[in-house]
Amino acid sequence: MRILLVEDDAVLREVMARSLADAGHRVDQAAHAEEAAHLWRVQPFDAVLLDLNLPQHARPGSGTASGLAVLRAARQRGDRTPVLVLTARNRTEERIAGLDAGADDYLGKPFDLAEVEARLRALVRRATGAEDVARLGRLVLDRRARRFTLAEAPLELPAREFEVLWELMSPPGHAVSKRTLSDKLSGFDASLGDNALEAFVSRLRKKLAGSGAAIRTLRGIGYLLEPEA
Repeated sequence: MRILLVEDDAVLREVMARSLADAGHRVDQAAHAEEAAHLWRVQPFDAVLLDLNLPQHARPGSGTASGLAVLRAARQRGDRTPVLVLTARNRTEERIAGLDAGADDYLGKPFDLAEVEARLRALVRRATGAEDVARLGRLVLDRRARRFTLAEAPLELPAREFEVLWELMSPPGHAVSKRTLSDKLSGFDASLGDNALEAFVSRLRKKLAGSGAAIRTLRGIGYLLEPEA
């Protein structure tokens, strides 16, 4: 998953970012409300981890702004990215305010990092309608274990090929645009060229030969994972 982590505590933010990265996720970080709002507008994310009490700007004395304002703005423009709100404040009315603003789940500090990751997975599965296990031919994706098997044997893939196949398998049978795949594989300020993406897809096609699953190119659209002809 590509995750936006919005947290003003630098130590906690780095610990969380490292834990999420170790679990195989890509993490963009924001320390204040303006940065969070900007990243969320210009970059698609699979999920957002949002602290409620954020500095409005890095300038000294600029005051604070609730993360609720960032969340409300996203929901008002129709962004339905799953949001897990993180806060040290545990009063019932504040939990309700977060949910009413559009949060999908709520977790009070301190929390266990494993629980954060589990809740994120559940939110994304709920948002996409994806099951824990997807199958096509002899290819199986176990999302909970974050692994592929082919003919019941582990299918070991380099990180970027793994991400391409994950997108095509979530679920199989739906078209995925080149732009979507490029956004998943590129850094925030970088762009993955079509030639590089085509190279990843070409290598995947060879590895899937005879599996019962095949990647079809949809000209002008992107790619589709479908039963092998």
